Amino acid sequence: MESRIAPVEGAQSIDRAVALLRHVAMHNSAGITLAEVAHEAGLKVPTAHRMLGALAGHGLVMQRKPGKRWYLGVLAYELGLAANCHFDLRELCTPVLARLSRITGDTVFLTTRSGIDSVVVERREGSYPIKVLTQRVGERRPLGSTVAGVALLAALSETEIEDAIRRNRPRLTRYGRLSEPVLRHMLERTRALGYALNAGDLIPEVTGIGVVVPTRLATPYAALSVVAVNSRFDDARRDEVARLLHAEAQRLGRALAGRDGHRG
Repeated sequence: MESRIAPVEGAQSIDRAVALLRHVAMHNSAGITLAEVAHEAGLKVPTAHRMLGALAGHGLVMQRKPGKRWYLGVLAYELGLAANCHFDLRELCTPVLARLSRITGDTVFLTTRSGIDSVVVERREGSYPIKVLTQRVGERRPLGSTVAGVALLAALSETEIEDAIRRNRPRLTRYGRLSEPVLRHMLERTRALGYALNAGDLIPEVTGIGVVVPTRLATPYAALSVVAVNSRFDDARRDEVARLLHAEAQRLGRALAGRDGHRG
């Protein structure tokens, strides 16, 4: 008898459930209300309520009082721990971030792309007394709302860039001075310079430089960035830090390629 694979049923429901999880994750520090997550995911409130209830039943989300805000649940944490053994990025980046923070004296971030968002994977503080800690480890933001996110967004195809901007358009203005015209200007500047630059475009007092980590995939999925107060970055130091970031990104990319090559 011929064996046939039946089409996956409920794919739309799975897509909606994943979308809910992503939006809960975006706001996991402060939590998100039912009305907010339904609006962001493009769902009716009763539908979002039913789906969150089902996800909560599996431990993927949870609700806390007061305010009845939603957060990621215990199972989401356990799944992350289980998956972690297959991802060496954090382990491999430790010496890279240590070198960058020691040489520059400023705050260094490792950021990864997750769909139309960027997520801070690791952060290392430098020795300079004025520290810029604009993002927390695990924080999720729309691509382009951080200098590393600009670098990652610029590395995508034009179709992917336009899709990300379109889908993130309602969220962009939540981050400092960011707007769609500002983001497009930063993308143009990234192509011209060869690295992403936030020269007070997002937060007036803050400058940041970001570069992607090259990989064997079609598009990079990680970026390194250095962020500091404006006075730390004149034109000469911007270029110097950009060269340093490119060198360390190449080093990390080679380490990732070598590790991938030893996997089955």
